[in-house]
Amino acid sequence: AVWSRIPFASVNLLTATSAIKKNLCSVIVAYGFIVLAFGWSLLWTIALAGISNKVIVESDTPFDQNQLGWGYLFLLFLSYFFTHQVIQNTLHATVAGTVGTWWFSPADSGCGAVLGSLCRSLTTSFGSICFGSLLVALVQATRALANSARDNDNQILAFVYVGLYGYSYLEAGRNVITLFKNRGWEAIIADDLISNVFFFLSVCVGLVCSAIGYGFGVGQEEWFVNAPYPEQAGATCAALGFVVGLVLTSILMSTIASAVNTVIVCFAEGPAEFEVNHPELSAKMRETWLQFYPDCGC
Repeated sequence: AVWSRIPFASVNLLTATSAIKKNLCSVIVAYGFIVLAFGWSLLWTIALAGISNKVIVESDTPFDQNQLGWGYLFLLFLSYFFTHQVIQNTLHATVAGTVGTWWFSPADSGCGAVLGSLCRSLTTSFGSICFGSLLVALVQATRALANSARDNDNQILAFVYVGLYGYSYLEAGRNVITLFKNRGWEAIIADDLISNVFFFLSVCVGLVCSAIGYGFGVGQEEWFVNAPYPEQAGATCAALGFVVGLVLTSILMSTIASAVNTVIVCFAEGPAEFEVNHPELSAKMRETWLQFYPDCGC
């Protein structure tokens, strides 16, 4: 089943990368967000070390009598992943707006379109992005049921509408679901082939960073003499390295992933405009689309 989906995923990826190449400033914005995320990770690590020291070292029975301190640790981890979601989804909305401009009005593509989309994401759409990021974080934390994965895909696609039209998050989610239901494309929402590839790449980079972190923790033991558990410095650095590597890589990969999601939404919303503005790519997408989804019109 996976092999049959590869041709359409490949053309989808080709279309997304074509849009990014016409708007290279979006890559610069992505690296800017990575710098921001790296700075946040450093600040968060310092805070984690301080709170861990307070909770574990200075408490005689930390597990029993310092529940407030452990609550701080929980909130600290929650804040890290929520902030990561906000950064990533701000980039997602920015790329969505940029690809939308390339799709419907290619003459307006370029750095101006990227900056305009970024400005909307950081101002009028920022509240929707933060609210949606909270919901996505909650879904990802509780996706024990199989249907949760599909719900999460719906929420990710909602950011495309936030970036394209500036809708509120809930309104964007309803509009995306309505669009795909009206087109009979509900099954497309669950097709995560490209996203899974990017997630695998992020995990691989996370593992590499984990190995580097472990080597640093073992090789620089004198740095961790006053740590709560100095004998576990290698494992702690490995865990932090994995998380930071995974997060930073996922932000970079989200540039292409966001473009891919936007292409799917725009293909459902404006196939005629795609045919007029990008006829060669449109022909390729229609051909591979009908091979994999013969029962769905395009």
